[in-house]
Amino acid sequence: NPTPEYEGTRHNVGFEVIDALARKYNIDVDTKKHRAYIGKGMIEGQKVILAKPQTYMNLSGESVRSLLDYYKVDEEQDDISLGVGQIRIRAKGSAGGHNGIKNIIAHLGGQVFPRIKVGVGEKPPKWDLADYVLGHFSKEEQEQMEEGYEHAVCAVKEIVTGNIEAAMNEYNRKKKEK
Repeated sequence: NPTPEYEGTRHNVGFEVIDALARKYNIDVDTKKHRAYIGKGMIEGQKVILAKPQTYMNLSGESVRSLLDYYKVDEEQDDISLGVGQIRIRAKGSAGGHNGIKNIIAHLGGQVFPRIKVGVGEKPPKWDLADYVLGHFSKEEQEQMEEGYEHAVCAVKEIVTGNIEAAMNEYNRKKKEK
């Protein structure tokens, strides 16, 4: 979500991944277009656009659709059930209960687009889901998330160079407990 009170929460791990990509590849994500902050750059010789939608997560499809239409991208080319910092890569698939992905699917008219889910951990029993995802990570969880962000950045590199299968083989394995 775009407002400061969501910074550092479980709800905004996607922005953290974009920030990690931007740092690694020296891409400034500071141009406001298509209801998003965007940055254009190169990852492993491939032109990319990093985007941080400025709609709320549940409406992120509006921004994504606008970006894809404007840049003429063929879209056919966070997940609470994953452990903290665990990533899962899919070439296509359902929303898996994620309202932001549901909105993107609705605006794209299909489920065929690659995605990287970054786990924020399972909601503790008797907790309200909204309270959980809007909460902050513990110090230990934050360390696990940093590792997850690094893995997501590496997975993006594989995906943009046409190696989504390699990324899935490497990162879709369950993390070993420490």
